[in-house]
Amino acid sequence: MSVSPLRKPKASVEDVDPATKHVFTISEVLRELQSDFPDLTASKLRFLEERDLVEPARTHSGYRKYCAADVERLRFILALQRDRYMPLDVIKKTMDALDAGEQPDDLPEAAPVGPREVTTEMAAQITGRIRPLTRKELRAQSGATRGMLDTLEKFRIIRADAEGTYSHHDLKAVKAVRVLARYGLEPKHLVNIRRSADNELDLIGRAMAPYAARKDAAARARVAESSKEMLQSLKDLRSSMMDTAVESLDKD
Repeated sequence: MSVSPLRKPKASVEDVDPATKHVFTISEVLRELQSDFPDLTASKLRFLEERDLVEPARTHSGYRKYCAADVERLRFILALQRDRYMPLDVIKKTMDALDAGEQPDDLPEAAPVGPREVTTEMAAQITGRIRPLTRKELRAQSGATRGMLDTLEKFRIIRADAEGTYSHHDLKAVKAVRVLARYGLEPKHLVNIRRSADNELDLIGRAMAPYAARKDAAARARVAESSKEMLQSLKDLRSSMMDTAVESLDKD
């Protein structure tokens, strides 16, 4: 019979390192992080704790208390989830490696080890997050013409937000379209890719429908995580099929 390793007892507030003595309640953590992660809820914080991604100290009465290092660790985890679409099981392996002083393969070599020392600026650098871009900045960084951006918006390949700005996903999409243009593929030829993406999103939506009907915050957090996991699996499946087809060209 296999025996599971005992979980390390949670620290009490009295055990918090004096260098990071200030502690935060869940409400204070939310105030610290919700400007960057508006969908963050107390239930999501408890869910991340359930997955052993963060381990806040406890008062004698059992209330959670987060130190400043815990807050930055959460910021780092949430950025990996949002900006790299990492599922939580992959993030857990990444964090375990960093905690052990190792350099995970899915982070750049310049990333520091020890996630508890990651600052807000460093977390943004590691995850590749950039601030929203104006249309002028999108053109400058992607090298696209006004006409190309107009066409990409027409075919819903990129989309400005309510403030008229674009995300790093839009920048990545425009750069990809420019590469494809070198092979004679114009934006109008990519309509099927948009349709394929819509079909995948529809698959995820239908799979999550029974759970999305629940209104509690914990259920919403689980739906968001499961949706990201499904999306990554669909990407892996598509990539596998495409890689197989491309490799076969070398064999013919």
